[in-house]
Amino acid sequence: MRSSLSALLIGAASASLACSAGPSSTPPVSPAADAPGPVAAGTSGATLDSVGLDALAMDTKANPCTDFYRFACGGWLDETEIPADESSWTRSFHEIRKRNELELKRLLEEAASQAPANPDSRALGTYYAACMDETTVNGLGAQPIAPLLDKAARVKDAASVMRLTAELHASGIWPLFDISPVQDPTDATRWIAGLDQGGLGLPDRDHYLRDDEPTQKLRGFYAGHVERMLTLAGLSAADAKKAAADVVRVETELAKVSKTRVERRDPKGMFNRLTVGKLRELAPAVDWNGYLKTLSVPASGELNVTAPQFLSGLQAVLKRESPAAWRAYLAWHIVRATARTLSQPFVDEAFALEQVLTGQAEQKARWRRCVASTDAALPDLLGQSYVATSFAGESKTAAEGMVHAISGAFARELDKLAWMDEPTRARAHQKLDAMAYLIGYPSKWKTYDFEIDPKTYATNTSKARAFNLARELAKVGNAVDREEWQMSPPTVNAYYDPQRNHMVFPAGILQPPFYDVKSAPAVNLGAVGMVVGHELTHGFDDEGSQYDAQGNLKNWWEPSVNERFKEKTTCVANQYSGYEALPGLKLNGQLTLGENIADLGGVKLAYAAFHATRAAAAAGSAAAPVTAGGYSEDQQFFLAMGQAWCAKYRPELERLMAQTNPHSPPRFRVQGALANLPEFSAAFACAPRPEDQVCSIW
Repeated sequence: MRSSLSALLIGAASASLACSAGPSSTPPVSPAADAPGPVAAGTSGATLDSVGLDALAMDTKANPCTDFYRFACGGWLDETEIPADESSWTRSFHEIRKRNELELKRLLEEAASQAPANPDSRALGTYYAACMDETTVNGLGAQPIAPLLDKAARVKDAASVMRLTAELHASGIWPLFDISPVQDPTDATRWIAGLDQGGLGLPDRDHYLRDDEPTQKLRGFYAGHVERMLTLAGLSAADAKKAAADVVRVETELAKVSKTRVERRDPKGMFNRLTVGKLRELAPAVDWNGYLKTLSVPASGELNVTAPQFLSGLQAVLKRESPAAWRAYLAWHIVRATARTLSQPFVDEAFALEQVLTGQAEQKARWRRCVASTDAALPDLLGQSYVATSFAGESKTAAEGMVHAISGAFARELDKLAWMDEPTRARAHQKLDAMAYLIGYPSKWKTYDFEIDPKTYATNTSKARAFNLARELAKVGNAVDREEWQMSPPTVNAYYDPQRNHMVFPAGILQPPFYDVKSAPAVNLGAVGMVVGHELTHGFDDEGSQYDAQGNLKNWWEPSVNERFKEKTTCVANQYSGYEALPGLKLNGQLTLGENIADLGGVKLAYAAFHATRAAAAAGSAAAPVTAGGYSEDQQFFLAMGQAWCAKYRPELERLMAQTNPHSPPRFRVQGALANLPEFSAAFACAPRPEDQVCSIW
């Protein structure tokens, strides 16, 4: 399990940031008698642009006390159009990704055109060129998956369903459930095998079970989508229609026995150590020894199962459904997993579902899709090239300085918490002291030992999936490398892993508007400093707080203190449950709780770190505070935080994200966090929120 700053929606499988055009049901603060303007202080004459802020992004007609998000981002929101090939656009993440993407394209095109002697560059160029060879890809049609479809057509019983499922899993195609290495919950230094629920084609189990009109409409489209895909794969119109009905029914039965997203946020509930013998009791229709042998995973010892009830439910579905239904289901998941590597009709139909889910008007250009595919297949090879051209050393140094400053701020805040007793406080300090941070790129680069053919793009992707999965599963039974990365260096994101107790900040995110060597300290700490504080706080949110300093799932809280902590998290959950993403659609405060706690802690810690570093600088040089555009340094800090989250989303994606994303929409990430920060109210001369309505944890 890891908690990231954001996640990018790809197809229908994962989640992204989301933004709301709807009103906040709770304003950040109450307005003072007179709406404040800029507050002058210290040295003046600087412009907002000179300190790293965007004056044109603001709407100074808005009252920062009642709608700070509009105040910081209104001009940008009014002038920005979401590109036709995007479902959303943010002033930070997307703008940086666009720059990174163009640099990766340049590197890959250079590797593809020059046939370099360096084998790593040659592998990158060959993979990318095969993806870009649209003529060859279109000429092959469904041929690359024909052998797998033939195997699906020969399924005759539960045993053959599971034999093919094991083979598909080994190739990185995931019907029914999935398997991966996970850290032992009681010994985070070791890897064990983990089984997780899965096997659905829609983003969430609730898409099969809710009865509201938008969800019913989505299910209707999905059934037609499956039918069209299976027709492209070679079924007759009548057979495809029947097969699609079978697929939707099977997936609905799997959804019924799947955990909800809120249930999946309970670490204790997600860790269930079972022997292979116990797996046989839950699902005797599965040859577990044969399955694990196919995946080269030891059958001795225990495995972690996130949802034991899913496996017992799977047993019932395996026995109840006909061989014909399973043939349809497996064929569909083969097509679904590979469609974007096949000919244009498959690509277009895959995009049709994405379009319904996200509102995206046009597909991304092929070169963009091929850059993403290369990054997924050969992340460390591409990452090395990117770092060599695009990662300045001062970014790493600055990030290290901010991590230390914000860690120091957290330590000082710990010592002030009246609700925490001394034994628990000491253990929290131990966890903080043990927390590691990785910045820029990994110290050890992975290698990739599989053949890449210049004329078989779909086969290349299959080999890459199988190779990377085999590398992962080979970890089972071995020691955890705490320095291993789970994101490639060009990724515009950051994450905290509670079982490794480390924060990771890839090179990709350490760019404007998150970080710029030319920006003022207040601006950098308001933007990327909030990111650092966010990830650090994940170690102490409602999930991360259940892991000790070594990353083990172990209670280190005194009972009375833990109860007070839960009361404080309930305050946060209730606050965000009151926000409407769209009319009639409120946020799920329990689903977004961990990210909301991290946002609250992130901005508070970054602000405290800014003032500590500012005080140290002033003591050393007696430098006066710098006013820019009439705004004080404190105001600059909060403007930087707000402008990092300027975002627009299409309504379809907005709805999807509100239902499935553990992150609140950006508007509420800004408004909700600042609502609980008295320092924000003071900076903009706002009437503070009543004390009994303030949610404060860290």
